[in-house]
Order: sequence, then C-alpha cells, then structure tokens
Amino acid sequence: MTAIATTTFKARRNALGKIGSLAMFGAGASLLAAPAIVRAVGDKTTFKYPLNPSFDLIYLAEDLGYFEGTTTRPEYIGRVSSPQIIPLTSIGEIDFGSRMVPLVISAVAAGGDIKVVAAGGKTLQEAPHMKYFVRKDSGISKPKDLEGKTIGFNSFGACAEFVTKTWMRQNGVDVNKVNFVVIPDDNAEQTLVTGNTDLAIIHAPFSGRADKSPQLTRLWSDYDLDGGLGGMSPYSAHGKFIKEHPQAVRDVVTAIAKAGNWVNANPEEARKLISKRTNLKLEFVDRYAYVEDLVVTEPPIQYYIDVLEREGKLQKGKVTTKDIYTNEFNPNAKAV
Repeated sequence: MTAIATTTFKARRNALGKIGSLAMFGAGASLLAAPAIVRAVGDKTTFKYPLNPSFDLIYLAEDLGYFEGTTTRPEYIGRVSSPQIIPLTSIGEIDFGSRMVPLVISAVAAGGDIKVVAAGGKTLQEAPHMKYFVRKDSGISKPKDLEGKTIGFNSFGACAEFVTKTWMRQNGVDVNKVNFVVIPDDNAEQTLVTGNTDLAIIHAPFSGRADKSPQLTRLWSDYDLDGGLGGMSPYSAHGKFIKEHPQAVRDVVTAIAKAGNWVNANPEEARKLISKRTNLKLEFVDRYAYVEDLVVTEPPIQYYIDVLEREGKLQKGKVTTKDIYTNEFNPNAKAV
C-alpha cells in the first residue's frame, strides 16, 4: 500500500475500531455494515488481514506454501491492535481475524456480521494458552490471596478476564476486591518484577520467558483452571466476505488447518519460527498447540456463552452456538 493509502486506512480503521469496540459491549448497539473490499490480482482473490509481530497460522500457511494451487492470497494491511481485530472483522474492514471466542460472541450479540470458520489454538497441559505468575516473595499461593491485589492481563473481554473470574468465583474469591489492569504480554513479566502488578497472566510464547525468570514462579495455567475448555482461539470471517467468496474462505480454512497440523507434528521447528518472528530467544519460546484439522466443536463456544451470561455481558438466550460458528468451509469436518 502507498504511504497515502496506508495513512487513510489507519485513520478509518481507528475510527471504526472505536465504534466497533463500543458496539460490542453496548446492550442495544449495532455495528456499521461496511462492505468488504476484495481486490483481484490476476485470477486471485485477496483477503485483508493484519500484519502483526506475532505467530499466526495465516503467515505460516503462506510460508509453507499452503496457498499455492489456490486462487486465494492474503493482503496484509499493516499492524492492527488486538482489541480492534474482531470489531474490524465484524464490519468488514478486515476480512479475517483471530481472537478469542467471547469477543466474537459479543460482536454477534451487538449485530456484527461475523462467523467463526475455523478453530485455532488449544490448551494442553504441556502447552497452555496462558500461565499465571507471581513474584517468589509475593506471599501469594492460593486464589483467596488475590483479593486486594492487582492482576495484569492483555485485554478485557477475552479469555484472561473471563476464565480467571469464573475460576475465582468457583474458589470463593470476591472478584470486586481484585484490581485488573491491561498489560501487553511482552511487557507483563517486567511489570510484575518491578512490583506494578501482583500477578501476571501471560500468553504463549512470552510465558516461556517468565517461566525462566529467577524472580518469578508459576502458580497455574489455564489448563489447571478449566482443563483447557476456554483456550480455543478461533479464526473468524466477515459475513459479507463469506457469502461473496465461499471458495476463498474454503481455501483459507484448508490452508490454516494444514498449518496447524504442521505445528502439532513439528513443535520444535515451529518454536524456531516463532522465535524468529517475535525476536524472542528460542530458549524462552513457549510452544503452541492447535485443534486437530481446526474443526470447531461446540463446548468451547457454549462455555463462553454461559460465562458471558453469568457476567451480565450477554442477555440470556440472545445467541446460541449455531449463531457463532460454521464448519461448512472445513473439508475435514463431517457433515451433520
């Protein structure tokens, strides 16, 4: 993109991102229905996607050549902050986005035109989605100790907030006595070490660096909290793009499913690629794990619908699991 086009897009993206963020959590708000802009490159269909300094199956699928032989290619539109990804996907400013299930549910409930089309990351005991760290001298060892303390996590409205609050309530913690602040994952370790937070929830790959810090200790992972049920991080697409370009959606889902399976089969090679992309030393890189074939199942989605209803963020019965996802474009999914 030219400098002028990039500036224009960023300005529009920022404005629409604010609208989308407000709409996601407003009781009766609706999202703008901006049209998806699809550019043809020869006989190729391109889809707009963020270019962020992170590990992602879209980037990996392209590097591994899994888009070759298809008519679909990513068109990277520059860096997009994580909280904006789902709002922008739900209004068509970007065509695909990968963020946690509760954000998609909230967007759908607010009128957003978005659908989960592929499962993404999953939590394993040996490969958690996120880990919980404290300083070794903190005196924190059990859930109740967190009352009156400050917890740092990467964003509100996603897994770190809702998995943690659900688990706290199950363990008798008064959530109103806990202070939550937003700290990017790559800064969370240092913020904890310096005493600005009392507990840090850190996602892979940066959780691996905190695991090796001599000043910190890991208390739990999300696997310990819910057995991994809240750890699915799916890929979603804008509804208009899905309707107008079903083959492109099928190409994307097929490519990233291959990429996810490659990561599962080659975890050490994947760690090397993560290290290179994130500029994180290999010894500090936590591995990723992905849902087999990226086939979406309903329990992780229902989990977050239930959580959002209990938290008062979603009107009971307003959305169902079928409103949130489809496996229609995944060749590995069995017809039901």
